[in-house]
Amino acid sequence: MDRETDDVLDGVGSRLRTLRRERGLTLADLAATTGVSESTLSRLESGQRRATLELLLPLARTYDVPLDDLVGAPRTGDPRIHLKPVKRFGMIFIPLSRRPGGVHAFKMIIPAVPEPFAPTPQTHDGFEWLYVLSGRLRLVLGERDLTLPAGEAAEFDTSLPHWLGSADGGAVELLILFGLQGERAHVRAHPHQPA
Repeated sequence: MDRETDDVLDGVGSRLRTLRRERGLTLADLAATTGVSESTLSRLESGQRRATLELLLPLARTYDVPLDDLVGAPRTGDPRIHLKPVKRFGMIFIPLSRRPGGVHAFKMIIPAVPEPFAPTPQTHDGFEWLYVLSGRLRLVLGERDLTLPAGEAAEFDTSLPHWLGSADGGAVELLILFGLQGERAHVRAHPHQPA
C-alpha cells in the first residue's frame, strides 16, 4: 500500500470511536447491532486492527453514513452534491444534511393527489421544525387540525401523534429540521436598531 492509503486507514479508528461516542453507544450496543465482536470493534477503534470492507460496511449502515465519510477518503474533485431522494408513505424526502447525529435537514415533497388522504397520525422520538415552501400543508397534531400555507412554520415534539399531508390535494413542498434526540431549532433574530 502507498503512504496516502496508510494515512487514510490510520485515521479510521479515531473516527469510529468519535461516531460511537456521539451516538451514545457502547461497544456492546454496537456489537449487537453490527454482528462484529466487541473485541474486534475495540481493536479497530484503537488502531490495533486494520479496517476492512467486511468490518466497515455494517458500521456504515449502523451509523447511516457513506463509507467514504467513515474512512475519511479524500474527495474526488467533483463539487456537485448528489442528493438521493427517499420515498416513504407516498412522500419524497430529500436529505440536505449528511452529518451523523444532531439535527437533520430534509426537503419533503407531498405529491398532488386527486383525493386528499385520510390522516393516520404516528409518533416517534424527536422534535421537528418545518417551513412550508409551496402549497397548503395539513398538519394534524394531537387533537389539532391545522392548515399551513406557504411561508408558515411549525415546530412540535414528535412523541405527539402527528400527520402531514396536503390540505387540498395539491402538491406541497416543505423544509424539515428533525432532531432524533429532541434538539430544537433555535431562531435568533436581532431587533432592528435605528441609526
